[in-house]
Amino acid sequence: MLALCTWQIAAHGPLRGYDERLGRAIAGSALPSPVAEFLADLGNTAVAVPVLAVALGWAAWCARRAEEPRWWLPPLAAAVAMAAVPALVVPFKALIDRPGPPGPLADETGFFPSGHAATAAVAYGAAALLLHPLLRPRLRRPLLVAVAVLNLAVAAGLVRRGYHWPLDTVASWCLSGLLLWTVLRVGRLSHSGP
Repeated sequence: MLALCTWQIAAHGPLRGYDERLGRAIAGSALPSPVAEFLADLGNTAVAVPVLAVALGWAAWCARRAEEPRWWLPPLAAAVAMAAVPALVVPFKALIDRPGPPGPLADETGFFPSGHAATAAVAYGAAALLLHPLLRPRLRRPLLVAVAVLNLAVAAGLVRRGYHWPLDTVASWCLSGLLLWTVLRVGRLSHSGP
């Protein structure tokens, strides 16, 4: 999916045209601007990274207290995944150099993929993966649903405010999915035998 989005945006394919029409429709939607701005701001590192930091600390403390032999591995994997976001997104932005949607950043380029959407997806997603095994079973599914809804809301805010096109956020989710899959795998490895 990431390769398809990247190819269509870079090659000015038909999907790019649909994406830009959808982006203009969302930007003109009835979602109030202050609400959209608040939702977009949830993808800022100043908001998302502290949430992840709290989850990292809590997961490490609980695993250490439970005397797990590799208690440090899942929090480390989540921290590395978060650090990988700008390392992956910035080169993509420079390579594709996509112009921004009509709005406050219309004269700028480098919008594909969305760093804010990737930050939100990795920070909140990794926090959920770290907290998931620590929660009561009845709270686990609502946590995952809340993270998914939160990421959709961030994307809606980014597009509504004219900070990104829809496919910018979809590409970020694809990229983030790879990072979160790695966090999940490392977490499972840390709980397996020595």
